[in-house]
Amino acid sequence: MDLKDFKGASLLKSFGFAFSGIWTVIRYERNIKIHLFATIIAIFLAIYLNISRTDWLVLLLVIALVISLELINSSIEAVVDLASPEIHPLAKKAKDVAAGAVLVAAIVSLIIGVLLFFPYFTILR
Repeated sequence: MDLKDFKGASLLKSFGFAFSGIWTVIRYERNIKIHLFATIIAIFLAIYLNISRTDWLVLLLVIALVISLELINSSIEAVVDLASPEIHPLAKKAKDVAAGAVLVAAIVSLIIGVLLFFPYFTILR
């Protein structure tokens, strides 16, 4: 049986493309590095404070939301740049709106992080 005949091969290729996309954004986009740095801090803090299972679920969901939106934002920017290499008001609008979506998620995730971690710090006193 040839690998081309195996239907799972296309699934493996899809995963490869997805990981390649994630790695490309990590290598070339500054903002995802900021989000990943914040993610690492939040995860270490959660481990240190031994947060509850429910708090872990909320934390991981918020992290996934922000990282996913940053990936979508990067793809929108790339497509807009390809479709409209020159400056165009609609191209700017699309890029600004996508960036705004990430900003909203990041601000709300910060608020959720404060609300999530604050009770653990009051226990430490």
